[in-house]
Amino acid sequence: MTDEPQRARAAAVFDALGGAYEKAFAGSEAHRRSLDRLLGRLAPGSRVLDVGSGTGRPTAETLVRAGHEVLGVDISPVMVELAARQVPAAAFRCADIRDLPLTDGSFHAVCVYFALLQMDRAEQRDVVRRLTRALKPGGYLVLATVPLDVEGVEGVFMGQPVRVTSFAAADLTAVLEGAGLEVLDQEELLFTPEHPDAVPEPQLFLHCRVRG
Repeated sequence: MTDEPQRARAAAVFDALGGAYEKAFAGSEAHRRSLDRLLGRLAPGSRVLDVGSGTGRPTAETLVRAGHEVLGVDISPVMVELAARQVPAAAFRCADIRDLPLTDGSFHAVCVYFALLQMDRAEQRDVVRRLTRALKPGGYLVLATVPLDVEGVEGVFMGQPVRVTSFAAADLTAVLEGAGLEVLDQEELLFTPEHPDAVPEPQLFLHCRVRG
């Protein structure tokens, strides 16, 4: 996506879903395992950027409870309002990560759970590079996505119209490695959100570290 109407459309999807998104994915044990792996790697009091922070649960909430400093960023005003209310110990900003200025080397970790799927491939590559630069040396990037070889496909997600672009697992790994990241581990599975309009979806969780 490159123009404002398409960006506004992406925000509108998650404005409409609101708390229903959190309920639909609350049963994701893979997400919680991913967070546990990250917590096991972070030093106390780490600074973490949560991209596509949604309602703040479970990512921001889990991290702040463990004593970390969290900045959540989401394009949806409704999601940011929910997150700020539900996880007051974290900071949240309503912004598009594609436009948000990021200082190099300012975070110990970055979480990107399913936040890239409504961007085109060039934007996804650029965001991954920018997020990698925002990490401190040896910092961690955790990314989850739907690993399909699709580009600009129109579909329906939990009753909302969406345009989805993604990479196959091997191609996404190449994008991450090209940005200067080392893939430490990964988990692939099939997950069905708890929602009457949801369908089973493949999911890929990747844990990476800045090389060098």
